Amino acid sequence: MRKVGSDKFVYEVAEWWGQLPKGWAFRDVAGVAVDSQDRVYAFSRGEHPVVIFDREGRFLGAWGEGLFKRPHGIFIGPDDAVYCVDDWGHAVRKFTPDGRPLLVIETADRPADTGYVWDDPRTVLRSGPPFCYPTGVALSPDGEMYVTDGYGNARVHKFAPDGQLLFSWGEPGNGPGQFVTPHSACVDQTGLVYIADRDNRRIQIFSPQGEFITQWRDVRRPDSLCLDAKENIYVAELGLIKQGEPGRRYVVPTAPHGRITVRDLSGKILAEWGPEDPQGADLYYAPHGIAIDSRGDLYVSEVRGAYSGGVAPVNCVVRKYIRV
Repeated sequence: MRKVGSDKFVYEVAEWWGQLPKGWAFRDVAGVAVDSQDRVYAFSRGEHPVVIFDREGRFLGAWGEGLFKRPHGIFIGPDDAVYCVDDWGHAVRKFTPDGRPLLVIETADRPADTGYVWDDPRTVLRSGPPFCYPTGVALSPDGEMYVTDGYGNARVHKFAPDGQLLFSWGEPGNGPGQFVTPHSACVDQTGLVYIADRDNRRIQIFSPQGEFITQWRDVRRPDSLCLDAKENIYVAELGLIKQGEPGRRYVVPTAPHGRITVRDLSGKILAEWGPEDPQGADLYYAPHGIAIDSRGDLYVSEVRGAYSGGVAPVNCVVRKYIRV
């Protein structure tokens, strides 16, 4: 197997991991998460939204048909409850591991009026209440939910475990506590909140009360974050190869490509890797979701089809990196 990473973070690449039943297809896999039994949940935009594998990639089951307008973020809590973000449905839903619904926070018939025009984050003129195309969800150590309301809003919303809105913060812009596409979140053991502020090309860190603490600027459009047991943080970075105005996007092959970085909690990069040849077959490599299992293996999901405008092949949309 090909190896990536460096130092203490070296991985073997299992690129064709994940065995779907005959006739099934993933399309784009917007998110990926791992439960306490190391079962891997791929949140797909295909016919079967939540597809479950064991850690070897063997198919275990699927659920969620007909429930989502467009899958986006997924998170699994310490009790193995599954939280799914439906961006076009303006909803966050909580399920048991086998797909039984437990909770829904939904504003499908009344999305926030922020001025947003689809696919152009610059049109978010003002922040609004939940939701307008939400993107990610993560839990605090106390079970509170942080939801990034990212495509059509510039907010982070904090909810109690029962779904009651506690407070929100953020507004459009590039200053501290401002956002352009807050795309996902993760929370460390002390309760600090890390927000992937994608189109500001940074990660912002906040207190549990939403107070700005610091930011990391050496990030290539971060999509998704996760933490391991030693509180190293893993970042799926989309890269900058796709540029231009909405409706007139184009590819710049020499621009910084998508990559995975491993960082400590000061933001220092401990290891990184990306496509072997960013101008070749891996041109549209589009890391969008990331998760880690109990053995330190990483799972990265891709949105190749959406990111490339349908040009890139969509076969390898979940990659496994086996910790050496």
